[in-house]
Amino acid sequence: MTHPQVTPKVPTSLKPKIESEASRPKLSTWAKALTIPVLVLILCEYLVRAGWIEPYLLPAPSSLWQSFTELAAGDLWQHIWASSLRVLIGFLIGSFLALFFAVWVGLSKQAEAFLEPSFSAIKSIPSLAWIPLLLLWLGIDEASKITLIAIGAFFPVYTNTVAAIKGVDRKLIEVAQVYRLKYWQLVQQIILPAASPGILTGLRNGLSLSWMFMIATELIAATQGIGYLLSDGRETSRPDIVILAIILLAILGKLTDRVMQALETWLLRWRDVIKQ
Repeated sequence: MTHPQVTPKVPTSLKPKIESEASRPKLSTWAKALTIPVLVLILCEYLVRAGWIEPYLLPAPSSLWQSFTELAAGDLWQHIWASSLRVLIGFLIGSFLALFFAVWVGLSKQAEAFLEPSFSAIKSIPSLAWIPLLLLWLGIDEASKITLIAIGAFFPVYTNTVAAIKGVDRKLIEVAQVYRLKYWQLVQQIILPAASPGILTGLRNGLSLSWMFMIATELIAATQGIGYLLSDGRETSRPDIVILAIILLAILGKLTDRVMQALETWLLRWRDVIKQ
């Protein structure tokens, strides 16, 4: 004789305690994450105030707020908007082309034979080597900057997507053949969903490299953007501007990565259903 399972009830008096214990790991994670940055700030403040480091080399962290307010009252937001727009357009173009060619190469032996050697050779070219050529071809306008960012986004997306498609379990394809799915149904319903974790990882890496390539092009030829702020701070001997520009890059890069992470979690929510 089987007995029905009885789910134990948690007393109401214990629920607040359980909820507080559940929130402790998050608080502990935040505390650990902020420990090193706070210690670095305190150390820098002390070294500058004590005279160990000259302010013209490294400004005190407490003085950066004033520099930020001065920049914010000026054209700081235009610089942020210019860089963000370049990254967005370049990333979209580069990732779209990468997904197109990666799916083609991943599904076709002929395409792989023709394209893979050339892409592998181009991938090994350093980013700075493209800048003189792009400036000769496209000038110093937006086209050369967006093209370089698109190149930076292309290869991580392409490489991860090809690897993800080739890593799809052959058993899934055999199941699709049993159900007599057509070729594009096989791609849409089996291959791409199975390869989506690797594809999304490539997109996150491509977005990160887009910011790096944006700085590379703005440092050399730009009149607006965060890279221009870095160059202007160096030329005018303003380390506070340089440090603020670096902090802005870190914040914007982290925010965009969080957006991609949230999108990845939403698109791959089916994995949680499978685990249950």
